[in-house]
Amino acid sequence: QVQLVESGGGSVQAGGSLRLSCAASGYTGSTRYFGWFRQSPGKEREGVAVIRRSNGATYYADSVKGRFTISQDNAKVTLFLQMNSLTPDDTAMYYCAARAYGVDFPMSDIFEKGNYNAWGQGTQVSVSS
Repeated sequence: QVQLVESGGGSVQAGGSLRLSCAASGYTGSTRYFGWFRQSPGKEREGVAVIRRSNGATYYADSVKGRFTISQDNAKVTLFLQMNSLTPDDTAMYYCAARAYGVDFPMSDIFEKGNYNAWGQGTQVSVSS
């Protein structure tokens, strides 16, 4: 079982930056993917960025490409999300997620939240204009 704990959220002005972290504990040996999702009030949870744990391949939602960077530490148990050029549209609760077990899935489903079976509690990001 994998446990995920996020940190690093906060309030910033538009144009600012934040760095989120997610510490994974428990058995991570079967984890194929780590990802960041976000959810704002009244909206569905959406995928933001995903990293394939084995080779570091990264995937981004169109809305954050060029502004956000997902990475992992050398031990592959801490996940990061560097967020630059933030806008009010980025305001949301950000969740760390893991594909902790299970077979691989098509890349077209990389942001399907149902493919992730471990979730953190979330960290709030608020961007003011």
